[in-house]
Amino acid sequence: MSDPETPASAAAAPEAPDKKPGRVFLVVVDETPELKVALLYACRRARATGGHVALLHVIEPAEFQHWMTVGELMQEESRQAAEQLLQNVAAEVNRLSGTLPVLYLREGDRRDQLLKLIDEEPDISILVLGAATSQKGPGPLISALTGKFIGRLRVPITIVPGGLSEEDIESIS
Repeated sequence: MSDPETPASAAAAPEAPDKKPGRVFLVVVDETPELKVALLYACRRARATGGHVALLHVIEPAEFQHWMTVGELMQEESRQAAEQLLQNVAAEVNRLSGTLPVLYLREGDRRDQLLKLIDEEPDISILVLGAATSQKGPGPLISALTGKFIGRLRVPITIVPGGLSEEDIESIS
């Protein structure tokens, strides 16, 4: 049985059948240069369509597992850094789109957590990813999601070329 206080339950309440949320543009937050173009595009589209931006950051498991205390300390430091990164990016989203984003912080494999979040959150409408500009390809997440995992997505993907300027993004969004 679901909790009547949860946002999902409130959205399904009979009092608000006509209230339909705008599009939710999900951006995966990491520390790559292509995050900037994905974020800018998502914010411009959200502002233009009356939508919102959601941010996902996934903390990958620590490699160092020899001493439990050291591993726990490393995990706590990773979590604090991730929370700070998400807060910084959220402030930028608020500045660019005029709304506060929904924040998701998960631990585990980035691709698996992304797919799981999209399955769990029906309000997510579009996944926005920035493509790397290197010769190695668009990036591991884009490669996986446009390859063998494409069938697991229930939302479209917008891939923003990493080399676009702010003016380019403005003109297409």
